Amino acid sequence: MRTRVAVLAGLGSALPPHVVTNDDLAARMDTSDAWIRSRTGIVERRVVAPGSATSDLAIAAGRRAMDSAGAPDIGAVVLATATPDHPCPATGPTVAAGLGLGTVPAFDVGAVCSGFLYALATGAGLIAAAVADNVLVIGADAFTTIVDPDDRTTAPIFADGAGAVVLRAGTADEPGALRETELASDGMQADLIRIPAGGSRQRSHHSTAPPEEHYLTMRGSEVFKNAVLRMTESSHTVLARTGWSTDEVDLLVGHQANVRILQAVADQLGVVRERAYVNIAHTGNTAAASIPLALDDAVREGRLNPGDKVLLTAFGAGTTWGALTLTWPDGLARPRQQAA
Repeated sequence: MRTRVAVLAGLGSALPPHVVTNDDLAARMDTSDAWIRSRTGIVERRVVAPGSATSDLAIAAGRRAMDSAGAPDIGAVVLATATPDHPCPATGPTVAAGLGLGTVPAFDVGAVCSGFLYALATGAGLIAAAVADNVLVIGADAFTTIVDPDDRTTAPIFADGAGAVVLRAGTADEPGALRETELASDGMQADLIRIPAGGSRQRSHHSTAPPEEHYLTMRGSEVFKNAVLRMTESSHTVLARTGWSTDEVDLLVGHQANVRILQAVADQLGVVRERAYVNIAHTGNTAAASIPLALDDAVREGRLNPGDKVLLTAFGAGTTWGALTLTWPDGLARPRQQAA
């Protein structure tokens, strides 16, 4: 039996100040506000300025999460991202240094849109193993830097942002304790979402790859079907392990990829749509940042209250997916979100 578990103790987020609306995109590509809204639920998204990077967003969100938790001594940093500042080194140490955390262990987790759930599980493991008493877990991505700005299938969807939580050591019966986690992957479907060039398989140096192969590609209809299936399956698994029925779920917070995916998962689970939180209209798909961003928005809007039973779930490239349950803790009221 676990005697030392991870408890949610702080929450923060950050978005770049620059807003790109659907009308802005329609002015330069073959699309429209109505087309984007009807297929994704997105109205606007935030985009990093030239010279800004994932670490800038992660540092801003991490600082707010630490302030929310009462400025504890952080013993480790886990950063979920698919858009590191550089291919080498990892961005986690840069974030730790930017936050003034000294020589604490810091590293990246790469599970793309499922990355925050993977990072939560990793942070919980560090606490359970007594490696750290307090762990800063961040999901941050500047996805617009890897998307073809002229591709009408991906440019309207993806956006930039960061969200973070502080996990502290506690006991399983405390509000805020992470309950059950399910993680999975299927590398046989790696081509559903990928960037063909730029890695060790197809290197950038002296590459003959066409320019478009350095951008994200996505097989949208297959991603949609697999996301609904896998998020539903993993959610059923953690609910059963936790001992909750779907009727008991106060808030379902899924990866904010597409409003139709979120609605389909809620319908498949039997969770009324009003309990499936959606903030994608103003954030777009922020990849690893989407779940902590959604949690922060939900608290500010009064959608999350102490004692609420919360279900998190995500699906991403790899392919990867997962789900997690927790009961919402006391004391996480949030101020108005500020731009990074």
